[in-house]
Amino acid sequence: MSGACPACGTLVLVGEAFCEQCGHALGVAGCTACGAPAVGADGYCENCGMLQPSERDHVEIELEVAAGVSDRGLRHSRNEDAMALTAAGTAAGTMAVGVVCDGVSTSPRPEEASQTAADTAVAALAKQLGEGTDPETATREAVRLAAEAVVALAEQGEDAPACTYVSAVAGGRQVTVGWVGDSRAYWLGSGSGSEVLTGDDATPGTHMLTAWLGADAGEVVPHVRTFTPDGPGVVLLCSDGLWNYYPEPSALAAVALNATPRAAAQRLVRLALEAGGHDNITVVVIPFGPGDQAEATVVFPKEQQ
Repeated sequence: MSGACPACGTLVLVGEAFCEQCGHALGVAGCTACGAPAVGADGYCENCGMLQPSERDHVEIELEVAAGVSDRGLRHSRNEDAMALTAAGTAAGTMAVGVVCDGVSTSPRPEEASQTAADTAVAALAKQLGEGTDPETATREAVRLAAEAVVALAEQGEDAPACTYVSAVAGGRQVTVGWVGDSRAYWLGSGSGSEVLTGDDATPGTHMLTAWLGADAGEVVPHVRTFTPDGPGVVLLCSDGLWNYYPEPSALAAVALNATPRAAAQRLVRLALEAGGHDNITVVVIPFGPGDQAEATVVFPKEQQ
């Protein structure tokens, strides 16, 4: 079987990696806008300049203990947010672990900073918790390691990649959150009230960050808080792409409660998009029932198949 090289039209055999006539890499997808086989390593078409879709434009993660959705939004050319989720096995039972990081757009490679921080932190939290470390100590260690990983991304002669950070560890009868920057954690209670669990590291009224992860951040001192809910509900982690539109816990609770975690995250992202989608949007939903994790399923029934 044979075909034509998309660059020069020369006959090529199926399975060949390169065109013998022009050297074009075969099997490489063309530009989604103009079709030209000239997409550079930076993701932009060298013919028309269009940025190609990325696998990070819209990401959904669903575990038994949590779910998350991250979306590029309607105005940004790329998704600079990142999230990571896991279920950490401990002597006391399974703990849900979630991390959300928001890349600082004015820094270079913010999407790399956020993904590096999220992946590093969730791995560190799972390891620490599995070894018997208490959630507050594990959270501080995870932030330290995430901060070091982001610092390591900086290249000589350029500004430092940077991101914000928020995490949650939910299990037993408590929720422990840690944060640096203005990504937020909420408690959305089912009959027990709702509240913001974090306080923004930002100048009031300007949203100018006063703390972040990055080589130019100085000493990173995370805020850590342990919260004991008095009933079932949701731990919600999000970037400012959501809370800039819906900052009030009651508004978030009205959407997030009585839905599966994934459906709740999808609905909240959709609301932010409908409100304008000016920023990247990331939402992580962790169902929580004091005591046995299974108690939370009363609040979050399974979707009909």
